[in-house]
Order: sequence, then structure tokens, then C-alpha cells
Amino acid sequence: MIQNGEHVMKRLLTCFLGPLLYTGLLTQAGATIISGEVTVGTGDFVLLDPVFTESSPDNTVGNNTFQTNNLYGFNEDQNISLFDDLNVDILADGAGGGSGPGILSTGSMVASHYIFFDPRRSTSQVGRVTFDSDILGILTSTSNLAASDFLINNNVTYLNPRLRGLEANDSVAITGSNEIEVDWRASSPGDYIRVLTAYSPEEPPTAAVPEPSTLALLSIGLLGLFGLLRRRAVA
Repeated sequence: MIQNGEHVMKRLLTCFLGPLLYTGLLTQAGATIISGEVTVGTGDFVLLDPVFTESSPDNTVGNNTFQTNNLYGFNEDQNISLFDDLNVDILADGAGGGSGPGILSTGSMVASHYIFFDPRRSTSQVGRVTFDSDILGILTSTSNLAASDFLINNNVTYLNPRLRGLEANDSVAITGSNEIEVDWRASSPGDYIRVLTAYSPEEPPTAAVPEPSTLALLSIGLLGLFGLLRRRAVA
């Protein structure tokens, strides 16, 4: 009887916990920016979490909406399978560096991140940004940034997309499997790049906390489980 009860418990726990795991309530996956720093210049690295209020107007980027010497970054769409080949300006070489222009092929799984510098006056900056998974490529040209805008998928308003793209004296390099270095000078409307990384490792099961309504549903299910097992034991 106890063995049957244990079997029933396992089945019911799978029924109740399985959907939570599948929908990401108990686990999360997504390639994210880990950290960054300004190595030459006066600003700091700031990781933004859309919807953000650091810009003016709120939650906008691309047209002098920050006007500080900080290096900024935020995450865009995560773990997307490319529906077509995508041109990148810097293709990762698989050994912690980068080559020239290349192509990420159809079906590649990518996560997208936006990195930018929007000072008030013409200012130079060198900085580093680290991600939690390997870099696949970087987009720095106006045309390639526009072609990859389907990876945005957030509530941020992107202004002046036709003015994106680095100038001749600006540079971005892949300096490690999951790290880039920017060396640029910007004024109006700023410098903007998109970094594509591979699928991220899953976060620990405690990374996300179920909403109260989900916990309530789980509690009801567990009470029903214990009631069923008790009736079986009495029988």
C-alpha cells in the first residue's frame, strides 16, 4: 500500500510541478549581461532593466536621451532561432576572438543585447562588457543593425535607427569567449551596437519565484494529494 501511495505521489507531483518547470516559473533560461566597466573615461557601466527611467523620455534610446559618460547595456530578445541567415560585422572565431564580417546561419540560436554610449559632448571611452554565454557576433553597421531589429522584443522605444553605426575611428573587439571591448568616441546621437550570444545555461531552480496565484494552485493540489493518499491508507 505504501509503495502504491509513493507511486501516486510521484505521478501527481509530476502533474503539478511539471507545468511550472516547463513555463519557467521554477527555472529560467536566458543569456544575459553579467557585468561591465569603463576602463578609460569618467563614466560607469550601467545595466538597464527595461522599462528604465534613466533616459529622458523614459525607456527611450537613440537620440541624446541619456547624455552621460556612462557605458550602458540592456538585454533584448532571448534564445531565438534565426529564420534566415543574418549578416554580422564581427564574427566570433570560436577561440575568444573575432574576425571580419560573417554570417550566422539559419537555425542558429541567439540571444540579443544592446550596448551604447550617449554622452552630452564629444567624448572618448574604452570599456568592457561580459555576458553569461559565448559571443557569436557583433552588429555595428546601420544596415546590419536594422536587419536584426526583429530581435528587440521589449518595450524600449528606439529613436533615429538610420543614424546608428560606428564611425571609422570607433572599434569593438571580442576579447574573450564572453567578453567584448569598446573603444569609441561619440557625441550626437551616440554609438550603438548589438551583441549576439549563444543560448544561456539554465539558472538554478530558485532563480524565479512562482506568483501567489500559482502557489495557491499548487497548495490546493498538494492538499488533494494528501487526502487521496490518506483515503488509500484507510482502505
